[in-house]
Amino acid sequence: MISINSQNPQMRLIKKAAEILREGGVIIYPTDTVYGLGCALSNKKGIERIYELKKRNKKKPLSFVCADLKHISQYAKVTDYAYKTMKRLLPGAYTFILEASRLVPKIILPKRSTTGIRVPDNKICLALVEELGEPIISTSVKTAQGETLGDPSIIKENFGRVVDLIIDGGMIMPEPSSVISLVDDNIEIIRIGKGDISAFQ
Repeated sequence: MISINSQNPQMRLIKKAAEILREGGVIIYPTDTVYGLGCALSNKKGIERIYELKKRNKKKPLSFVCADLKHISQYAKVTDYAYKTMKRLLPGAYTFILEASRLVPKIILPKRSTTGIRVPDNKICLALVEELGEPIISTSVKTAQGETLGDPSIIKENFGRVVDLIIDGGMIMPEPSSVISLVDDNIEIIRIGKGDISAFQ
């Protein structure tokens, strides 16, 4: 476990974490909503490990974190309307559902052409994606009982032996992101979470 300053992330530690991801590692890292379990988007073995660790049905898709809007447009079809909407709200506590581009691995798109993308308002997370140069899978860290964890020491107790690195970015009061579909420019609120959805109502 390494501690990284949430306001001013130490670049040598970010580089170390990115190196673990490049080498195929699975890590736990902070976002603006929950602690995320993730690996590099291109790491198929890592993605399989995440499905196993979460005991998650492989038919359920996984979302991922991008560094910024420009980054998103490589992995999804972004219309002018979607761009304007996301520009207003990101970085922030939202997951946007968009049509996936060919760069998104099929393993996280079970029988569907859409994908969930986040740009969290968290400096550690964004620095890590930028340093890695590709998106990072993002799924919340939960106990076997389904409790979402926000305390790094409890995360270490539960996951210390099964992941390659835990980034301690401080305590998080876990709350899921708001999930908004922008496919075909039709707004659909799929989940109400931390992100304010009043703009869509």
